[in-house]
Amino acid sequence: MNAVHHTRQTTRTYNPWLVFAVAAVAQFMVVLDASITNVALPTIQRGLHFSPVDLQWVVNIYVLTFGGFLLLGGRAGDLFGRRRLFIIGLLGFSLASLAGGLAQSAGMLVAARALQGLGAAVIAPVTLAIVGSTFAEGAARNKAVGIFGALAGVGGAAGVMLGGVLTTDFGWRWVLFVNVPIGLFAAVAAPRFIPRDTLPDRRGAFDLLGAVTITSGLMALVYAVVKAPDNGWGSVTTLGFLGAASLLILAFILVERRSSSPLVRLGIFRTRNVTVADVASMLGGSGAFAMFYFISLYMQIVLRYSALQAGVRFLPFAITVIVAAGLTSQLVTRVGYKYVMVIGLMVTASGLALMTRVRVDGVYGTDVLPAMVIVAFGFGMFLLSAQIASVTGVRASEIGLASGLVNAFQQIGRAVGLAALISISTTEFNGVIKTTGTSLAYPTALVSGYQHAFLAGALLAIAGAMLVLFLLPQGGAEQSHSDQSQSQEETLSIVA
Repeated sequence: MNAVHHTRQTTRTYNPWLVFAVAAVAQFMVVLDASITNVALPTIQRGLHFSPVDLQWVVNIYVLTFGGFLLLGGRAGDLFGRRRLFIIGLLGFSLASLAGGLAQSAGMLVAARALQGLGAAVIAPVTLAIVGSTFAEGAARNKAVGIFGALAGVGGAAGVMLGGVLTTDFGWRWVLFVNVPIGLFAAVAAPRFIPRDTLPDRRGAFDLLGAVTITSGLMALVYAVVKAPDNGWGSVTTLGFLGAASLLILAFILVERRSSSPLVRLGIFRTRNVTVADVASMLGGSGAFAMFYFISLYMQIVLRYSALQAGVRFLPFAITVIVAAGLTSQLVTRVGYKYVMVIGLMVTASGLALMTRVRVDGVYGTDVLPAMVIVAFGFGMFLLSAQIASVTGVRASEIGLASGLVNAFQQIGRAVGLAALISISTTEFNGVIKTTGTSLAYPTALVSGYQHAFLAGALLAIAGAMLVLFLLPQGGAEQSHSDQSQSQEETLSIVA
């Protein structure tokens, strides 16, 4: 009996679509959390007394730890078991969400959001790897990965809507509490529905030092940029943090060069497609992602919308990104990825430039919606084509690294770019207030700051387009078709 029981245990079969369902729940939660806090920001600011400048840390600390530890999360799954790391990541994310919902101070919330980002950095790459290894290469895997990728858009759309509902009806804390039952459900279901993976005989090194140095360096950089309007760009504080950021990033490079199992094999950047696609993703993502932040504040502080009303008005953005990505997959197959990337970034830039027309007495239907849809369409075009470009010309053994890098650069660009644009906005705001010397100018100063931020975002997108146009090799339609299939299987797109 024991022998028979043992055989049954070792030959147990798992339904691949049940594996997919559990993984999809985790993916949905991570994507949901990237957008659900946006419409809650003004309420969080009032509830925990964030300063206007420090409010961005609610968003930025999450994407910094997410982006900084993303590659390490994928590596950890390979070394210690994907199912095991999947469960650990879910439990960590759930506990961090609970702590964030219970936070009684700004510092507590920021710390909880940092731990959420760390959990997401484990969950995201491991979840995609579980889906990719569950289905055989071909139609079944393509279908599964296609549905999985669509969850990014659905999660982004659901996040802004759900964030508005929860904030309006139950309070901002529930945008964090909602993750707890979802995460615990997936963690409990994982041992039953996801098979245990075989661990390598030789596990190799674990480059924790690399992840810590690059993430710390980026945090120091963001802090320096955030505080520069108040401290002054030439102040000891600003220069000190910029110096610390430079030293930490240099330390990361030295660690990677000397490590036997580096987090990032620096030689991969000799492949021009990788370098150009990553830097363009960082530049292009800066303005598009920052738009969420500024428009959330604009609609609620200036236009006086409730969180729910603002959340509903973000839905066209999320839906347009999904539609644009679907059309782009066909366009890239026909003409190649290079010019689709350029067009996508230029369309994004035109939408951000149009956003500079927002007014104190603005109207959503004319001042916000058209520009928002244009940004969404352009950025949707760019996202997929950049992912395809980033894995083109890369050897098969490093496709996972290349696809992870482009996602990490998007997160880093989102954090550093938002910090830079908030610095620009704050400087303009302070200038208007100082010039007028009256609190009656407060809405005017806010809007002027937002306008300058949108213009800077447009210029960053144009810079990304020029980089692609002049430095990226042209990808032919045939090559792009094969790389598109490969990219869909190896990359995780997160729409925030």
